[in-house]
Amino acid sequence: MSEQSAPPTAPADPPGDLSRVEALAAAAPAATGSRWQQLAGSSAVRSLGLVIALLLLCVVGTATAGERFASVDNALTVLRLAAVIGVLSIGMTFVITGGGIDLSVGSVLGLASVWATTVATQAIARDTHWIVIVTTAVGVGMVAGLVNGVLIAYGRVVAFLATLAMLVAARGLAEIISDRRNQIVSVDPFLDVFRGDLLGVPVLVWTFAAVAVAGWFLLNRTTFGRRTVAVGGNPEAARLAGIRVQRHTVLLYVLSGATAGIAAVLLLARTTSGSSTNGSLYELDAIAAVVVGGTLLAGGRGTIVGTVLGVLLFSTLTNVFIQNDVSSSVQQVAKGVIIVAAVLLQQRFARTSRRT
Repeated sequence: MSEQSAPPTAPADPPGDLSRVEALAAAAPAATGSRWQQLAGSSAVRSLGLVIALLLLCVVGTATAGERFASVDNALTVLRLAAVIGVLSIGMTFVITGGGIDLSVGSVLGLASVWATTVATQAIARDTHWIVIVTTAVGVGMVAGLVNGVLIAYGRVVAFLATLAMLVAARGLAEIISDRRNQIVSVDPFLDVFRGDLLGVPVLVWTFAAVAVAGWFLLNRTTFGRRTVAVGGNPEAARLAGIRVQRHTVLLYVLSGATAGIAAVLLLARTTSGSSTNGSLYELDAIAAVVVGGTLLAGGRGTIVGTVLGVLLFSTLTNVFIQNDVSSSVQQVAKGVIIVAAVLLQQRFARTSRRT
């Protein structure tokens, strides 16, 4: 009697099931698809393609502009100009990998640059330390990102609409605070640090490199990065696996806001003024660099190395055009063609992956 009424065997614990699913998912590519399909879809091959494109662009620049392009000073100029968009793009990589989008980073950058250069902020910085300017800019960016994240994760507002609203609101608030006037940075120690060089390389470039390395480590070597990929690939499966998807989404937008604040600091050092027009349309350049770098717009796959290469590709392309006196209109057309080509390649790889 006791044997007949014995309760059914309890199901296996979710962590064990999750481990087996992850193991099968990792082994699946090796068991299906041709060798060429596997190679074509790998991040290493995509990065190699970007490196080759960058080298070809350098060859074109050297052939058309000669020493003006090939000089060390010009190379540092390219890196210096890439730093601001590069830092923005690192944060954007996390958001897009997590299945979102952030259209507000350019406006948040402008707001952070204005708030960090108000009379009160600079007076405190002169009386204490120039780090006040940095913390103010990064803090403003994080608060804006927090608002975005809460609206999207808990308010269930579509990311496109929530960040579009922040784009408009942040730009308007920056205009109110600055009264649409440029605010000159008058804290000399701040300018001395961020406009200086370290080992012959501008501090702006070192900052971009540091943010990129930190972003790579966070995405590829931490639980936070693995959860970001999981949330972007399948948020419902991530929730069932025990990931707090809403909280993680908020953190992604806070991270994006923080990088917007750091980018504002770099732009302040480069232009020596805070303005409500700072960062105009920078969000488009950041998204373009991320997509060209190989991060899927649909989420679930991201690459910091690819993003850095995408930023350098666009920065070098712009420099080549400038060196050859090509109009800005042609530059925009060329960027558009590159973006479309990158999206088409992503779709091709996605279809190949589904077939295999």
